[in-house]
Amino acid sequence: MRLILLTATLVLGIPNAKAMAACQCTCVDGEPQALCTSTLDIPPVCPPRVCPIVPPSIRPVTPPRLPPLGTTSCEPRQVYDPSTQRYEWQEICR
Repeated sequence: MRLILLTATLVLGIPNAKAMAACQCTCVDGEPQALCTSTLDIPPVCPPRVCPIVPPSIRPVTPPRLPPLGTTSCEPRQVYDPSTQRYEWQEICR
């Protein structure tokens, strides 16, 4: 499964991580998954790890829009940010 992180209208990657690799293993909804900045990137195999528990939260309402090229759908998901040590809602496209 390939997940693409969508920020604003551009596919940028993990927020505040401009110098990071094109794909990175991170916790999404409490499970380790590879997030890539492009559909052309080859996602790595994420090693097993324990993710922090996802706090209860109401899914934000997002306006309908077309997904980026190479993806079929986008949805808000909780992505763990190690710098803040919190889950944040991000748009994830497949």
